[in-house]
Amino acid sequence: MREIKFKIYDTDLERMYHLLENRCSFGTSEENRAVSWEDVFAERYDCLIPLQYTGLKDKNGKEIFEGDIISTDLSRPYLIVEFRNGGFMYQCHDSGEDYYDFMLPPADDVIEQDHWGEIIGNIYENPELLEG
Repeated sequence: MREIKFKIYDTDLERMYHLLENRCSFGTSEENRAVSWEDVFAERYDCLIPLQYTGLKDKNGKEIFEGDIISTDLSRPYLIVEFRNGGFMYQCHDSGEDYYDFMLPPADDVIEQDHWGEIIGNIYENPELLEG
């Protein structure tokens, strides 16, 4: 079963926060607790974007979250991860057309390290990757 976890992007501060070990707050490090679950779901919700973990990892073993930009060895230069229509999907841009496809692990449910490309950024911190 997939582990449920999030990271949070703060649009006001333009900063990404990761779930800390205590699983009760988010920060850039254990010493820098800046966002709590209460912030996400109450007072600051309008500037905080929760990004869910897909349960998949890139070829380097890094966890793939919504909003991540993944390089590929295919004809398209990158994929964008989204939660859409009840599942995690990647957005492709081929020949001037956008389309979506489900992100599925290999048939035997064993995630091979080389199944996905490499995370090269995300749509919030690296929008320049989407240009051109």
